[in-house]
Amino acid sequence: MKNIIMDELAMKRAIARISNEIIEKNKGSENLVLLGIVSRGEDLAHRIAAKIKDIEGTEIEVHAVNPTNFRDDNDHTREIDLSVNFDNKTVILVDDVLYTGRTVRAAMDAILSIGRPSAIRLVTLIDRGHRELPIRPDFVGKNLPTSSREHVVVDLVEVDGKDRVYIEA
Repeated sequence: MKNIIMDELAMKRAIARISNEIIEKNKGSENLVLLGIVSRGEDLAHRIAAKIKDIEGTEIEVHAVNPTNFRDDNDHTREIDLSVNFDNKTVILVDDVLYTGRTVRAAMDAILSIGRPSAIRLVTLIDRGHRELPIRPDFVGKNLPTSSREHVVVDLVEVDGKDRVYIEA
């Protein structure tokens, strides 16, 4: 049995709230770039961009980043296939679940390898704790304390045909 944490409506509300908070914190939507960590972070970034457009009428650039080559547990060459100008822009990094912080750190390393944004802000739909690095999200859909044995699953209609967040033991 799946323990549903967020249904479709709760996810829509969280995206709306996060989008409004981003606008408020940045005093508008100028000079923002949304960067979604593949794969579900990218889909969430597109949803946030659409919501910001609904609110502000501004198109926000959305790109995907795959930080695999920048992870500290990976021996790959530190290269990234991302041609975006981040200089003097605020990068809103979007992920579905924040856990240890290692993927986010790798994504930040990837961003900084190709440009110098004025700031990097972190959005996560679910913050489940258990950080191994001093990384904290700026915008959170839901704080969800979990045990390390549990697995948080985010289903998105774009990938899975349904919106929901649940815990598997």
